[in-house]
Amino acid sequence: MLDAFTKVVSQSDARGQLVTNAQIDALMAVVKDGAKRTDVVNRITSNSNAIVTNAARILFEEQPQLIAPGGNAYTNRRVSACLRDMDIILRYVTYAVFLGDASVLEDRCLNGLRETYVALGVPGPSMANSIIKMKEAAIALANDKNGVTQGDCSSLMAELSGYFDRAAAAVG
Repeated sequence: MLDAFTKVVSQSDARGQLVTNAQIDALMAVVKDGAKRTDVVNRITSNSNAIVTNAARILFEEQPQLIAPGGNAYTNRRVSACLRDMDIILRYVTYAVFLGDASVLEDRCLNGLRETYVALGVPGPSMANSIIKMKEAAIALANDKNGVTQGDCSSLMAELSGYFDRAAAAVG
C-alpha cells in the first residue's frame, strides 16, 4: 500500500528517472483536492453506521429469503457477520479515497474475498448488491454541498464510485 506521493517516487526511482512535470502536476491536484477528500471521508465515516444499516435493511427488504429460516443471513450471528463485512468494505473504501489509491482496498480487503465467500456459501450477488446500496448512500452524502469544501467534485465522486464498483465486482 502506497500513498500517491510514495508511489510516484517509487516508480521514478525504479526507472532511474526524475519525477516528471506531469507527475508533479498530478500530485499537486491531489494536494489541491485534499480538503475535499477529507470532507468526503469525514462525512462517510461519521455516517457509516447509517450507511451500512440502511443498505442492509433495503437489501433484506428486496431479498427477504436471505433472513428467512435457512437463508444465508438467518440468525442474528449471520446478520451481524454481514453487517461487519459491509462495514469493513466501507472502511477500506474510505481509506482508498483518503489516499487516492485503490491498493489498500485491493490488498487488505478484496484480495481473496470472493474465494472466502464462496467457501462460506455467502451469495456474492447479494453482497455486491449491498455494496452498491452503500455506494448510492455514500455518494448522496458526499455530494451534499452543505458544510464541505466547495468546488467541482465530479472526479472525486467518480473515483469514490469506482472504489465501490471494484468492491462489488470482487465479491459478485
